[in-house]
Amino acid sequence: MNLKKHLNNTIFKIVSQAADELGYETYVIGGYVRDVLLNSNEPKDIDFVCVGSGIELAQKVKSILDTESKVQVFKNFGTAMLKHNDLELEFVGARKESYRIDSRKPIVEDGTLEDDQNRRDFSINALAIQLNASHFGKLIDPFNGLKDLENKIIRTPLEPNKTYSDDPLRIMRAIRFSCQLNFTIEEKSLKAITENANRLNIISQERITDELNKIILSKIPSKGFKLLFNTQLLHQFFPKMVELQGIEVIDNKGHKDNFYHTLKVLDNISQESDSLWLRWAAILHDIAKPDTKRFEEKHGWTFHGHEFLGSKMVPKIFKSLKLPLNEKMKYVQKLVRLHLRPIVLAQEIVTDSAVRRLLFDAGEDIDDLMTLCDADITSKNPEKVKRYLENFKVVRQKIKDVEERDHIRNMQPPISGEEIIELFDLKPSREIGLLKSAIKEAILDGEISNNKDEAHDFLIEKAAEMGIKPKR
Repeated sequence: MNLKKHLNNTIFKIVSQAADELGYETYVIGGYVRDVLLNSNEPKDIDFVCVGSGIELAQKVKSILDTESKVQVFKNFGTAMLKHNDLELEFVGARKESYRIDSRKPIVEDGTLEDDQNRRDFSINALAIQLNASHFGKLIDPFNGLKDLENKIIRTPLEPNKTYSDDPLRIMRAIRFSCQLNFTIEEKSLKAITENANRLNIISQERITDELNKIILSKIPSKGFKLLFNTQLLHQFFPKMVELQGIEVIDNKGHKDNFYHTLKVLDNISQESDSLWLRWAAILHDIAKPDTKRFEEKHGWTFHGHEFLGSKMVPKIFKSLKLPLNEKMKYVQKLVRLHLRPIVLAQEIVTDSAVRRLLFDAGEDIDDLMTLCDADITSKNPEKVKRYLENFKVVRQKIKDVEERDHIRNMQPPISGEEIIELFDLKPSREIGLLKSAIKEAILDGEISNNKDEAHDFLIEKAAEMGIKPKR
């Protein structure tokens, strides 16, 4: 624990000076203290709490810094923010809070440091370091947060039922911190989370999804999802994912548990990529399996078309979770739709035509698609896994070879619609679309190369078949 080194940062000396000039007890508190004690990367967000006006303290700090940065004041919350170099400094007066049953917005009064620490979500986030010159660097730890850091425990400062019922977002935060820090949620706290799961209904979906995305971006996201499932939280806001769980057996034939398979795919992806949206593609790649599940005597369990139905389900799921309905959603939708294509190619003799079509459909996302396919191989049979991964190497090489030769990725037709109109003296019509499509299909099938000369000759022949002649 090297607090002294971190407190040498000039900003703490300046806040100390400002606090003493105003006569305010002042502390650095929360995530900065926690992360420094954990020897994490030094955070760029620093929270200061004072027994007095946080807004006045921020303005005083600004005047000592003599900076052009403006103090952002949030009067309703009694807080102020100041940016300095690469740091984001937040100042707040110590508060005492009480809650109504139907809202997570507290009734706030001025309070002492003790009141402010009591309202914190977890013992590890209630640690405070005094900055006043008389006690500079003194650690104040009323809830044994230091011990909980050492033992890797998530524990609430006060009785957990009250902490979670007052502000149910803390339920999601407990699981998020457990997942991010690889800590264990203390037993009473875990029980209280389950008992208060339905309290999430007073939290906005945006806030829930913000915490969910942080869980998804953690090193081993499956840990968070298992906690969300076991505490019945996932059932509250993502029932479609819950439906993946379970195994059905008919005639001694069972299918794999698609919930735990999905979590394995998600963890596999997380070892390869930090992309939130690629991780979402992993979460949703089999989302339609419950809706497409059939038992056939000859084949056992089948999930025909789950990739197509799943891609259609993506917009509705994104909308319900308040995720962005933009290019990010379309990216996830595309990967869900295409996730079986490379697997099929890996099982068969790979034709140039099939690879061209995959390249055309996947475009710039072909590498992410292949990463998802690698992650999707979760068999417990090591020989099977090895065989699939070897086959994928063949597919990857074929993709590289075809791309270098044919330039299919994000292919634009070598002859545009305007050029077709000019060549045949046509008016905008269905025929132009048919001719453009015919060129594209001929290139993808390997009938012609992706260049203007061959496309032009093909176009003249195709137009003649349709009774269209070039203008003289």
